[in-house]
Amino acid sequence: MKNRIFSFALLVALSMACMSQKDYVAEFDFNYSGNFKRYKTFGFVNNPFPESSAYYQTIEKTISNRLGSQGFRENSEKPDLLINYKIFTDTVKYRGYDQPNFDYWLQRRSEYVELTEEEEREQREKDENYNRVKFTDNSGMLVIYVIDNKRGNTIWQGYTAASFDFMSPEVNTEITKATYRVMDQFKVLTRN
Repeated sequence: MKNRIFSFALLVALSMACMSQKDYVAEFDFNYSGNFKRYKTFGFVNNPFPESSAYYQTIEKTISNRLGSQGFRENSEKPDLLINYKIFTDTVKYRGYDQPNFDYWLQRRSEYVELTEEEEREQREKDENYNRVKFTDNSGMLVIYVIDNKRGNTIWQGYTAASFDFMSPEVNTEITKATYRVMDQFKVLTRN
């Protein structure tokens, strides 16, 4: 009997521990005009709020580690990509887009298949639509923007609903987890 009670108590304790962990569900959308094969370096947009630099340093370190593992080099002088990010602390109405699978789209763009101009236009019209989706069910959000520095266009944005407790000693861990979850969606590899 004691073993059953102990097993039950252990099961309840483990399930409560799992329920208390936050799971950041990340979404993203991308700009069809982005030439993702061309980008090799990245840099960050300057932080206009130096008083909150501890959180921003955590985000930048996480993004740098992730992009570095994908073959990108950090270059603050003249990067191919500029990275910007924002933590929203209130409920936000955010518009994203329902698009084709990013991996499929990148693979199709990198294939060397000879298509006539008309076939290319038809394929593009079929695959490259911007179907709006509104995200309103959140009490905060982390958004990361990837900008083509030469053209000045946002070519990719990733986001997750995230409400951070900035008074918690675990806030940097939570910010790191959310940032990694978003950057896991940026599946572009480069060869430097």
